[in-house]
Amino acid sequence: MKTTNTAKVSSVSSAGEDVGSDCFVRVRKRDLEKLEAEVRTLRELVPKVINSDFIDTIHKGRSLDAFKERSDREQQQQREDCLHIRSRLDVALSECQRERQEKLVLKQQLWECREELQQQKAFCTELGTASCTLLWSASQREEAIRDILAAGKLEPFLSIAGQTLETFIKFLNDETKPQENYNSKEHHLVLALAGVVTNIAAVSCGRDFLSSSAHILLDTLLQLLYLMKPGVFPKLKVLMLMALYNITISVNGLKLISESPGLLPLLCTLLEDPDPEVCLQSLRLLQSLLLEREVMSHMTTDFLSSFPLSRIHHLASSRHPALKQTAQETLEDLASFTNSQAKDSEKEQ
Repeated sequence: MKTTNTAKVSSVSSAGEDVGSDCFVRVRKRDLEKLEAEVRTLRELVPKVINSDFIDTIHKGRSLDAFKERSDREQQQQREDCLHIRSRLDVALSECQRERQEKLVLKQQLWECREELQQQKAFCTELGTASCTLLWSASQREEAIRDILAAGKLEPFLSIAGQTLETFIKFLNDETKPQENYNSKEHHLVLALAGVVTNIAAVSCGRDFLSSSAHILLDTLLQLLYLMKPGVFPKLKVLMLMALYNITISVNGLKLISESPGLLPLLCTLLEDPDPEVCLQSLRLLQSLLLEREVMSHMTTDFLSSFPLSRIHHLASSRHPALKQTAQETLEDLASFTNSQAKDSEKEQ
C-alpha cells in the first residue's frame, strides 16, 4: 500500500473568499523526493555558481548597462549639439557669403570713388593751375595787388599757398625716386603760387602786409628752401628767393627774415646749388642783409666764422654775367662790412 505525504497550502474558494483553515494536498512521495533531490543539488551548486566573481560580473554588467545608457544619452546629446553646430555653421557660411558679396560691392564702389576722386583731383589741380596762372599774370600790375588787398581775401589765399607748397615739397622728399616732372600740373600750380607771392612782395603795400601778417608763410618758405634738394626744381627756388628778397626791401621784413636762426646755413647751402639763377638770388638776398649794418651786427660772429667766402670768389669768375657781377659786388660789400666792423672794434678799444 502506497503512502502519500501531504503539504499544507492555502486555497481560495470558488467564490474568491479565503478559506478560514489550512487544507492539505496530496503529493506523491516520488515527486517529493525528486523535489528534495533538486533542492539538495541546488544547495550544492548555488554556492559554486553564485560566488564573488559572479556577483562582480553582475555588478559589472549593471555598470556596463548604466555606462551604455549614459553613453547613449551623451551620444544623443552630441548628435543634437552637432546638429545645432551644423545649423550655426550653415548660418555662418551664409552670412560669410553675404558679407563676401557685400565686400565685393564695396570694393567696386571704393574703386569707383577712387577713380572719381582722382578725376576730381585732376580737375581741381587743372582749375587751380589755370586760376593761379591768370592771377600770377594779373599780379604783375600794382593796381591788381591793391585791389587784392582791398578785397580782404589775401590772408586765406596765402595760407592755402603755404600749405600747397609744403605738401608738394614734402611729397617729393617722401618719394624713393626724385620727382622732377617739370611739366606736371602740380609743378605749374606751385610755380604760379610762388609767382603770385613774389609779385605781392614786389609792391610796397604787399610786402608790408606780408611782413606784418604772413609770418607763417615766410617761415614756411625758409623751411622749404632748406628741404629742397640741390638742383631740384630750380625755378621754384628762384621764385621763393625772389619773394624773400622783395620782402627784405621793407625794414620790418628784413628784420623778420634776419632773425631766422637757420638763415645763414640756408644761404650757405643755396650757394652750392648747381643752378646759377639760384646762386644769383641767394647772393641778392645776402646783399640785402649786408646793406643793413644793424641787422648784421647780431650775427657777425657766426657769419664771419661759417660763411663760405671761397664759394663767392668762385662765383665771381662765373660765365653767367649777372651772377659774376653780383658775386663781385657781394665781395665788395663783404669787404666794406668787414672794414666797418674792424673800425667799430678799434673805437670801442
